[in-house]
Amino acid sequence: MGENQFSRELRLLTPTHFEYVFQQATPAVSPQLTLLARHNQLKHPRLGITLSKKRVKTACQRNRIKRILRESFRHRQHQLPSIDIVVVGKSGLDQLTNQQIFDLLERQWKKLSHRCK
Repeated sequence: MGENQFSRELRLLTPTHFEYVFQQATPAVSPQLTLLARHNQLKHPRLGITLSKKRVKTACQRNRIKRILRESFRHRQHQLPSIDIVVVGKSGLDQLTNQQIFDLLERQWKKLSHRCK
């Protein structure tokens, strides 16, 4: 169970980390989510999440989506290359069910892995 943690070193924590990804990002785009990635110097991927109030109105919906994003990343982290990933939520994301978000993320992880190798 310890190999699928979402510990502190697997997160983008500071605005500097996010800016690094935004400067030269490799995108994986869908109507509800955009994943931006950039290679890092570490031996593991890291995840950052941005969900604005303008796109996902209620806090409970933002928290639900963040939990799903983290869970999906946790299970997929060992198949991803050493990249920093920023997930940007778009309008309509809160209308999807949990299973639809998981399925969407699986497609996006595959697309991102392929583009970053």
